[in-house]
Amino acid sequence: MAYWTSKISIQRKYMITLKGDNIYLRALEPEDLEFIHRVENDESIWELSNTQAPYSKFLIKQYLENAHKDIFEVKQLRLVISNYQEESLGLIDIFDFDFKNRRAGIGILIKWDKRNKGYGDEALKLLVRYCFARLGLHQLYCNISEENEASIKLFEKLGFVKVGLKKDWNFENEAYKNEYLYQLINN
Repeated sequence: MAYWTSKISIQRKYMITLKGDNIYLRALEPEDLEFIHRVENDESIWELSNTQAPYSKFLIKQYLENAHKDIFEVKQLRLVISNYQEESLGLIDIFDFDFKNRRAGIGILIKWDKRNKGYGDEALKLLVRYCFARLGLHQLYCNISEENEASIKLFEKLGFVKVGLKKDWNFENEAYKNEYLYQLINN
């Protein structure tokens, strides 16, 4: 009996969860319509998602209605970064999910007024752990604009390595911008 008790304790101690000390990552809910609508229609961040036009509430509502689909089916997963007071702090995504090659892209967005408070760091750590331990991925990657120093610092802090530069990759505000490719391999 003691063996099983200690085994359960060990499993609980190392349980993979999307809950951290200050935040947790949760599935999208219908109540997130207004929040997602604001984020998707914020022109100041369109270059991050290659968005060219606003999204209607109707389209976002349809997206939310289908957000329950399995990552293995739709090849992506969007989660809300929330604090324990149920405040939405941002979004974190898994995209280009490729189970055969055991890799995926990830992206993160923290609300402007919630930045530099450790939420991005904690959310990214939770998602990386989830991807490697729960989804069995071997590697993660992200694309970061050469000018986005905050994201570069965040991803490098978590062990992502710059593996490439895509020159003149994105055309924004009448100018071409370079983009870095970062990678994290689970050894």
